[in-house]
Amino acid sequence: MSRNYKFLNPDGVYFTSFAVVEWLDVFTSNEYKTIIIESLHYCQKEKGMEIFAWCLMTNHLHLIFRSASKQKPELLIGDFKRFTSKAIVKAIVENPAEGRKEFLLEQFRKAGNNSSNVNTYQFWRHDNHPIELWSNKVIDEKIDYIHKNPVEAGLVSRAEDYLYSSAADYAGEKGILDNVIVIW
Repeated sequence: MSRNYKFLNPDGVYFTSFAVVEWLDVFTSNEYKTIIIESLHYCQKEKGMEIFAWCLMTNHLHLIFRSASKQKPELLIGDFKRFTSKAIVKAIVENPAEGRKEFLLEQFRKAGNNSSNVNTYQFWRHDNHPIELWSNKVIDEKIDYIHKNPVEAGLVSRAEDYLYSSAADYAGEKGILDNVIVIW
């Protein structure tokens, strides 16, 4: 991995994105989206994650965050990804209404077989590409990019109407995730 894509400053504010292996559309189910929301909330409350902006799409998550605790940002993201990976795979296995269960599990198994540090199923791709945000201009650009994702995907016409992002918080409304730190 390039040096440009590492968490070098433990106190930095970072933009990162992570995608489901093969860019599979897993977050079409509210059950799986809820796991992400609850996990982000847990990280805020228990692990010192400060979230400035976020957006959960059908197959990936964008996040602008900082670790306000002693935990390094890469460990915080690693814990989040490990927990959500296991929880979502378990939810898929246990979901009798999941029509794509066998297909999804086979894709996760194939990805896991191709990875040296995964036992059975790999849910998230390994590439996070964290970028430290060093100026207000860059922060504004990344927030705008994150919030425009659902609009450009044709899911909503106004960013603040998309439930699974912080765009409502930035529009002066109450978003689905508590304690988002609005910085403009």
